[in-house]
Amino acid sequence: MNILHINQSDGLGNGAGIAGYRLHQGLLAQGVDSRILVGTLTTSSDCVATAPRSKHRVENLCYRFACHFGLNDINWLGSFDIPKHNFYKQADILNFHNLHTGYFNYLAIPYLTENKPAVFTLHDMWSFTGHCSYSYDCDRWKFGCGKCPYPDTYPAIARDNTYLEWKLKNWVYSRSHLTIVTPSTWLADQVKQSMLQDKSIHHIPYGIDTEAYQPLDTEKCRSILGIPADKKVLMFAALDIKYTRKGGDLLVKALQALPDSLKAETMLLTIGYGSESLAEVVGIPNLNLGYVSSDRLKSIAYSAADLFIFPTRADNLPLVLQESMACGTAMVSFKIGGVPDLVRPGITGYLASPEDAQDLCYGIVQLLEDNQQRQQMGQNCRQIALTEYRLELQAKRYIEIYHQLSRN
Repeated sequence: MNILHINQSDGLGNGAGIAGYRLHQGLLAQGVDSRILVGTLTTSSDCVATAPRSKHRVENLCYRFACHFGLNDINWLGSFDIPKHNFYKQADILNFHNLHTGYFNYLAIPYLTENKPAVFTLHDMWSFTGHCSYSYDCDRWKFGCGKCPYPDTYPAIARDNTYLEWKLKNWVYSRSHLTIVTPSTWLADQVKQSMLQDKSIHHIPYGIDTEAYQPLDTEKCRSILGIPADKKVLMFAALDIKYTRKGGDLLVKALQALPDSLKAETMLLTIGYGSESLAEVVGIPNLNLGYVSSDRLKSIAYSAADLFIFPTRADNLPLVLQESMACGTAMVSFKIGGVPDLVRPGITGYLASPEDAQDLCYGIVQLLEDNQQRQQMGQNCRQIALTEYRLELQAKRYIEIYHQLSRN
């Protein structure tokens, strides 16, 4: 069986790229012939190539038209050339992933699926909205969008034509052979209320390599990172702390509200950009590792932490929470999106009320001061990761769907 994935990247810089590439690796380990076409190529592999791009002048004109009218991505005419690529010719099944990062034209989906069945793995809400990847408190995507309250939300639009984009997507899906996969139960529930509700919908969580991500000796990890052994360590990770959706401002408020006595014995450990001045703002020393792509270094960081804090405003099934879980580190987050699939109150961590920084602070204090509960949660985290989220399990679930599509 030969599978062709189409995704925004091959594993660096974003969750969908990392998740898609991990699935690709899991399929290869199961003996499946898997290849990827991407918008951004970062690895050197015979199994990965850049998606076709058109250099025709018409595409430049389409780009100006699309931007002016707020219709993102319909300018990428190269998407209609994908059937000419050897990866496509050799594929039995297509697997779409994130399609909305400036490399793919969703109008090509009916053409690409005319003779090949396809799985569409949803990493956010974009596939069934008028433009946004997360709609927050807006539910206009259920009945047609238009009058968008969040035009600046990623991916931003210059003009509100969300009603038209919603109509175009609905038209595309009505003419496409698609099976939908969602990583979280929350996203599955959203899809069942969307324009995709008539498709076959499956819930398959992301898989994680539980050998690459596993609990390591805390003292050794802290020694490697130069963290004093007597400190309580809070960890936070996001590509950019200033990205509003990831809740960096809520993290600041929660940490500022910590008791001074607790601040004095606590240290921050952060991954990503934009947290250089965090220590000064919240009054807690901060060790920032910058952007980290190494699974080993991330495992060391998670294992050095007492708690992983994730103040997100909107998310599907956050990979950083899954990584923390696999490394046996308890978590504190908000009851948002797919987060409750991973952060289970009293079992793997604490769930605060959305947007409530004071409740987030309460959860941090509660777990930092209760060593026994925190350690038990860490053990629960690891066991659940092994039972429910192994990469091998995810790959086998996808293979079962691929076989069903091949038979049909």
